[in-house]
Amino acid sequence: QVQLVESGGGLVQAGGSLRLSCAASGRTFSRDAMGWFRQAPGKERVFVAAIDWSDGTTHYRDSVKGRFTVSRDNAKNTVYLQMNSLKPEDTAVYYCAARPGVISGSSVMYDYWGQGTQVTVSS
Repeated sequence: QVQLVESGGGLVQAGGSLRLSCAASGRTFSRDAMGWFRQAPGKERVFVAAIDWSDGTTHYRDSVKGRFTVSRDNAKNTVYLQMNSLKPEDTAVYYCAARPGVISGSSVMYDYWGQGTQVTVSS
């Protein structure tokens, strides 16, 4: 059974940092792409960042470039999202997702999802 478990969310002031973790289990992820998405209240779920598990290729939405960094630890089967210089508009539930193959920015292309972790940035 595939499981993606996010952690690390919380309340932080604008300009602060958080690191989200996504612990993956239940399948071999070495040929998967791992994505981070977020969903703010009343809005659709949007792509944030993704990493190719095999070669480490990354991709980001424009609004987080230079502030967020996605990485993975193969030994721990864990993907991270380091978020710096957080802004109130980053407030959302953040989800980790996995899909076989290459990176995609479309949520419908991902087969496996975590339960989400809340990130709240106060002004």
